[in-house]
This record gives sequence, structure tokens and C-alpha cells, in this order.
Amino acid sequence: MSKVSYYTAEGLKKLRDELGQLKDVERPKASQAIAEARDKGDLSENAEYDAAKEAQGLLEMRISKLEETLSNARLIDESQLDTSKALIHSTVKIKNQTNGAEMTYKLVAQSEADLKTGKISVDSPIGKGLLGKSVGEIAEIQVPNGIMKFDVVEITRD
Repeated sequence: MSKVSYYTAEGLKKLRDELGQLKDVERPKASQAIAEARDKGDLSENAEYDAAKEAQGLLEMRISKLEETLSNARLIDESQLDTSKALIHSTVKIKNQTNGAEMTYKLVAQSEADLKTGKISVDSPIGKGLLGKSVGEIAEIQVPNGIMKFDVVEITRD
């Protein structure tokens, strides 16, 4: 049972590009490294061969994971999103009730999350706490040192 994830067109393109890079560039490199190591003699004492095989295994695992992610990926039409509630691909401005700090986050799928650009996963504690909230509501979010309260100030769609 796999989990469906929703992506922007940009996020899906990034996943497909990474998969293409791994299959078309990295996979042949790994095969070449194994062939070169194999040519160096006795495989039972060849650390280079073992390392190349292990690297190939990790690469194949990453390719498999990406293929699974893409098979369960759905493109979301952002123009159809309801801005009355915080949903995936909503941009939500919140205000910390304790210190008054305001933050703006875009709620995205886990593989698109990038805190530096203000994109947080809907699977993160803050993302989960914001989902379904409307402007004016208070999001109570469980964090390691207790519960933080945030006022939902604004919900937009980019």
C-alpha cells in the first residue's frame, strides 16, 4: 500500500529529471566501475569491486524509490485550490502567539520540502498542525518542548 503524494508541475519535473540522471548517467558509470574493478583480478580480495557493487546497489535502491514515488505522484491543479483553508500547496502566514514572530510557509509534499525557501512538508509537525485551518483560527502544534500556538493570519495560493 503506497501513499499518494501531490506535486506541483515543478516538483514533478525535478523528480523526473533526477530519475533520468540516475538511469542515463549514474547507472552506466556504476556498471563501468564494476567492469574496471573486475578486470583487476581476483574478486574475493578486490575491495574496489566490492565498493563498486555496493555503490551500484545503493543507486538501484534510489532509482527504485524514485520510480515508486513517481508512480504514486499526482499533479495538483493549483488554480482549483480552496484558499479558505490551509491545504497542500497553500501559502500560510502564521504569527507565533508567544513572541509575535510572523512566518510564511508553503505546504508541500515531503520530497519538495526546503526550509530555506519556506517550503515545509505537510507531514512535518507544523504542516500537520496547519492543514485544514482557516484564517483567524489558532493552530496548536506539538513540539518537543510543549505546545506552540500560532494564529493563522493569511492563506494564499501562488
